[in-house]
Parts: sequence; structure tokens; C-alpha cells
Amino acid sequence: MLQINDLVFDAWGRRFFDQASVTLPKDAKVGLVGRNGVGKSTLFRLILGEFTPGSGEIGLPRAARIGSVDQEHPATPVPLLETVLAADVERASLLERLETATPEEMGEIYNRLIAIDADRAPSRAAEILSGLGFSEPDLARPMAEFSGGWRMRVALAAALFAQPDLLLLDEPTNYLDLEGALWLEARLKKYPHTAIVISHDRELLNNSVDHILHLKDGKLELYAGGYDSFERQLTEKLRLQEAARVKIEAKRAHMQSFVDRFRAKASKARQAQSRLKAIAKLPPVSAVVEEHVAPFLLPSPERPLPPPLLRLEEAAVGYGGPPILKKLDLRLDLDDRIGLLGVNGAGKSTFAKLVAGALQPEAGRLLRSQRLKVGWFHQHQIEAMDADDTPLEIIRRAMPDATEAKRRSVIAQFGFSHEKVETKVGSLSGGERARLLLNLVAMEAPHLLILDEPTNHLDIDSRRALLEALNDYEGAVILITHDRSLMELVADRLWLAADGTIQPFDGDMEDYARFVLDRARIAARAPTQVKAEAPPPPPPPPAAKSKVPTGPARRRAEAAEAALGKATEALAAIDAALTDPQVFVKDPAKAADLGRKREAAQAAVEAAELEWLEAQEAYEALRG
Repeated sequence: MLQINDLVFDAWGRRFFDQASVTLPKDAKVGLVGRNGVGKSTLFRLILGEFTPGSGEIGLPRAARIGSVDQEHPATPVPLLETVLAADVERASLLERLETATPEEMGEIYNRLIAIDADRAPSRAAEILSGLGFSEPDLARPMAEFSGGWRMRVALAAALFAQPDLLLLDEPTNYLDLEGALWLEARLKKYPHTAIVISHDRELLNNSVDHILHLKDGKLELYAGGYDSFERQLTEKLRLQEAARVKIEAKRAHMQSFVDRFRAKASKARQAQSRLKAIAKLPPVSAVVEEHVAPFLLPSPERPLPPPLLRLEEAAVGYGGPPILKKLDLRLDLDDRIGLLGVNGAGKSTFAKLVAGALQPEAGRLLRSQRLKVGWFHQHQIEAMDADDTPLEIIRRAMPDATEAKRRSVIAQFGFSHEKVETKVGSLSGGERARLLLNLVAMEAPHLLILDEPTNHLDIDSRRALLEALNDYEGAVILITHDRSLMELVADRLWLAADGTIQPFDGDMEDYARFVLDRARIAARAPTQVKAEAPPPPPPPPAAKSKVPTGPARRRAEAAEAALGKATEALAAIDAALTDPQVFVKDPAKAADLGRKREAAQAAVEAAELEWLEAQEAYEALRG
């Protein structure tokens, strides 16, 4: 589908591509990966023809359609649904021609409309918009009423709807919530043509693409499989490269030693010259240089606070009008790792402001320790940074009493080189700005870290460094992120913002992914205003049912619950006895007996648990 041959491109005083070549299979889903700043977005602009290569060529099939999402859709008076439908240029052109077509032309136009399934276009567009978080009433709203972030989603929806032969997506999940990212992950997997996605989202790269295109040192290399497979292949390749280098260097040293010893001897001169030629023919193998990623500094609180850190009782919060969140009954302890789920607009950021102290409850109570220190990172901080500021000036304000040497030392620990210390913020990459702010909010060793989309500008290696720092951090964490991998590896409890409140979510991220995708499928099947349908007639009243006696089933469930409680207590008592190391030293026979009893107790717990589940299900079925 796409063929790049010996591509060379220089700009801004550096070489981005140096004799780079690659061929992408037709209909492949490709993840383009590489460190921040290596030229991934530059490659997209070269493919789109916005930049001209110095040499080499980029080949595409004749008449291939290329689609990309490079900026938000303009704020026009055109309704949302019509905006997305207009992205199918052929359909829009055919419908326009129908208005002035002769009877002879109409048949041809209608045949083509049928061939491209034009009748299904409105429902297909509505399905895509629903998956990206738009509601049914949104379909008729003009584009001018949507914010910039939502108009970026419209641009993505338009690109997916148009289904170009080559779809280019540059960090598409950066302006999506987790729900939108999960939907996009499933959608990309089924995309009917070739797609190249720049992404640092490990889950998307594992679940949605079948090839990884690695950009490093100006070269492009294609690997089959998802990101985990790519990492394994790259590790093995580097291992073999290093082994080959060591072997060749040893051979070179051995032959050079012979030359040095016998070059002056007439009887050995010919062999020495032969070895010199052999040395010259040995292939150069560069040493493997590991790319270093600076760690994040998230110091743990020095003095833990008594639990709970904070407690909400029937609390409500908003901005002066109707409350955004209400009936909040939640508790947060020092060792809690909370993953906050919910669609954009459900109140996640409002909750973060409430916990951080930027908003006060309008009703109910918020109880918190007076000594509680909160570190709060949100992506709007990056946008609000002064472009003329420098990391050194920012640290000077954060550490007014420190020496200049200490400030520079801290910036170096943040991962900034000597040249970057006095670089203006406007010239820093998004990842560098995010790294600076993440380290800054954690500088005072807070008891609670609130991280609202911390990974938007971080590459995969930096995300791994953040994960390691969070796992070492000993305070509480509230995490809001569309990065499913980070959420799975950090959060041990999930809270869901929905229907104007926040409640614990009973399940893990796999359960939530199924919940989101099932909800999207139901929404896609539901009738929309695209085709007005008569409401179905009301169902007939249910026939009267005789009341089923539930007393015996209820008593069985209660008895099973009591038996499960006793079995659990017996197992806990044995476990407590086994925790005493002296049992194994003084009385090994007793320890062995306790081990046998524990196996029997464990089996009893499992049997009691099964009986309780069956009894409870039978009771609930009768009640229903």
C-alpha cells in the first residue's frame, strides 16, 4: 500500500530520515513508534505532501485517498451530523448532481449511490459519533456550539467515516476519554483499509495493530505483531547485534595481533598482508547504546496521617447552579490507589478540584486532615504555561530559599540536560513540559497525588518510568487517564462517575471495557433522529402471577451464609497459627498437621462458598 525508498529529509538543522526504506502491506494496521522528537509527525507530513523529501520517494497506488486528523474541525453553523456526512466527498457530490441531473444520468447516479451504500451513511455516521461520546441531541447541534476538544473528535469521526485508503492518526487518544479510547481501539481493529497510528498507548498498540513501524536514527523498520511482540523482537535483535559485535571485535583483535607480531618477518609478511586485508573486510557493527529515560521523582510523605485522609458524607459540588455531583459518600485512605472512570463531562475533573481544595462542597460534608498535602496535576497546567518562562525560572519560584547549585541539581534530576535548563518553555516538547510539571507537583512529598491525564505527552518509555515512580510512591493516588495499561497497573480500586454521582465500580478494567463496548453497541442499535420512527406501542400489562413462596429458599441462603462465615473463621485461625515461625522450629509435626488442616479448611471454604452462591441465586430467582 505504501512504499518508501531511500528517504532522506533534513530540516531545522538536523537529519530526520537517512536512506529510510519500508513497504507496508495492503490493509495493514500499523503503529508508528519512536522517542519524542524523532520525526513521527514529520513522516506524516511527508506522506501528505506538506514537506518535500531531499531525496528518495514515497509511493502510493494511483488515486489512493489519504485521510488524516491534523486539527480540530472549524466552528461552523453546519449541524454535527451533516458535517460528518460531508466527509464522504463522493456521496456528497452524487447527491448534489442529483438535483440537476437529466433522467438519463439519474439512473447512473442512483446505481453508484447503491454501490457505496449511501442509504446507510447517516446511521453509520451516527454510530461513529455515538462511539466517540456524542449524544443523540448533539447530532442536530451546529459545530459552533462545540468546544475545541469536541471538534477534534468531530475531525476524527469524519476521517473514520470517509474510510480513506490510507488513514493517518497522530495520537488520536490524546483528546479522548478512556471510553472513547476503548471504542477507538475496537474500531481500528476492524478498519477496512490501511491505517498508520502514532500512539504511546500500549493497549491500543497491542490490541488494534498488526505491525509496528519503528523509527530510530533516521531509519524505519517494520515488525509483525503488536507492541509487546515488537519489544521482544527488538530486545533479541539488540542482543544478537551485541553478540556479533563482540565476536567480530575479538576476531579483529586476534588478526591484528598476528599482524603486529609478524609484519616485519619476511617469512610471514604475506600472511600478515592477507590478514590486514581480512581486517579491512570485517563488517562494522556498532555497539548497542541503551537509551536512557530519566526517572520521575515522586517522594513519599515523611509523616503518614491517621486514616482517613478525607471522607465525603452526602456531599454535593458544582459551580453555583445545579450540582455537577451529589450524594457523594466516599472515603480515601493513605494506601488507596483509585482509578476514576467516566465519560467526559461526568464530573471527574470537578471531583478532582473538590478533593484538591479548589472547590468547596455546596451540601453535605467534606472531612479532611488539616495537615493533608495534595499534589494536583492536570493537563490545563501545560496549556497555561508561559511560553517565555524557563525551567530554571520556574524552579527559582518553587525553591526561593535554595542555592542556585541546588536548583540546577533538582532540574537535572527531573531529566533536563544542561542545555534545556534555560530553554524557553515554548521551545520544549509537550513531553518535557509534562515531565517538568509532574515532578513539580510532587516536590513537597504530598500525602495525595491527583493525576488528571498525566500521560498525554509522554512516550512509552516515559510512561513506564512514571508507572515505576507511582509504584514506589507511598501516598494515596487518584488517577484519571485514558491510558488503560497505566490504569490497570496503578489502580487497585475503581470509582465510576455517572448519573451525577461517583460510586465504587464492582469489577476490573476488563469488566469496564466490556461494559463500555456493550453500551456503545446498544447505542449504535438504538433508533436515532437520523430516521424518525414511530414509537412502539406500549406493552400489554403483565398477567397476574401467583406469589411464589420464598421462605425455604431464604432460610437456605441464610444458613449457607452462616456456614461460609464459620468456615472462613476456621481457615483464618489456622493461617494465624502458621504465621508463627516458632511452630516450624519447635514442633515440625504440629506444623505439618496444621498444613494438612489448612488444606481441608480451604476445601471447606470453597464448598461453603459454592453452596452459598447457589442458594443465593435460587432465592433471588424466586424473588424476581
